[in-house]
Amino acid sequence: MKITGNTQVFFVIADPIGQVRAPELFNRVFELHGVDAVVVPLQVAADDFEPTVRALFRSPSTGGVFLSIPHKPAALTVADRCSELAEVAGAVNALRRGRDGAIEGELFDGLGFVKALDDAHIAYAGRRVLLIGAGGAASAAAATLAARGTSEIAIFDPVADKAMQLASRIVSAFRIDAYAAASNDPAGYDLVVNVSPLGMKTDDPVPFDVARLDDGAAVFDVLMKNQPTPLVRAARARGLTAEPGFEMLIQQAPLYLRFFGLEAAASGIENDASALRAMIYPPELLDSHRLS
Repeated sequence: MKITGNTQVFFVIADPIGQVRAPELFNRVFELHGVDAVVVPLQVAADDFEPTVRALFRSPSTGGVFLSIPHKPAALTVADRCSELAEVAGAVNALRRGRDGAIEGELFDGLGFVKALDDAHIAYAGRRVLLIGAGGAASAAAATLAARGTSEIAIFDPVADKAMQLASRIVSAFRIDAYAAASNDPAGYDLVVNVSPLGMKTDDPVPFDVARLDDGAAVFDVLMKNQPTPLVRAARARGLTAEPGFEMLIQQAPLYLRFFGLEAAASGIENDASALRAMIYPPELLDSHRLS
């Protein structure tokens, strides 16, 4: 990679930063499509987040900022304006400088999620969905599902108040049937989504009882670590459609690129994302994706 005085610099901000895949993924995109830009990881503590972002955007060399845990909610307050979807979800995962100099924010987690469902031919419009977890990923997924016509969204979280608050925001914004589920029982739902951290560690319990899934139900596990997780394996052993979270990142890539004004690279990834999938999919899951 050749870096010059004209190279645009994009930053990925997280704390911790070591697990974030965006630098290697997008630097590969820039290399493949001849974009004079580089993505740099930046570990920033929560107390330093806002001043760091404002300092970065004072430089015309800054092309934009990708955001990961735990900074997505805080970025909502740093942005001068953002989309309704980001407002409802209460999070932002990309920041750019607008033409008027304002900081603009957007959230692509939910859009990447539903595009991953589309890629796997998992229906969600008019369906009943159970989300396991009520954090940032769940907020993005719930808001986007509601905007795309899901008929019912149940949210289960061990901290019941979190689930109730998220459900309330979804009802207020979209006027659909959204509520805090009393348990993690997946029976009766068409799609069950693990948006909790369960499965990140090898000794984690399965987020719900796979035996209770309806015949024909689908499972999506947003995790990108330890895949295929026991949840994905168990659901597939029942003959059900069960997908890992990798495709969320693949489907978000052109959304980020277009947001940052890199249209040619965005179109290139939409036409052929095979190089990116080869980077992040384990061989076992890459083969199954090719067959889907």
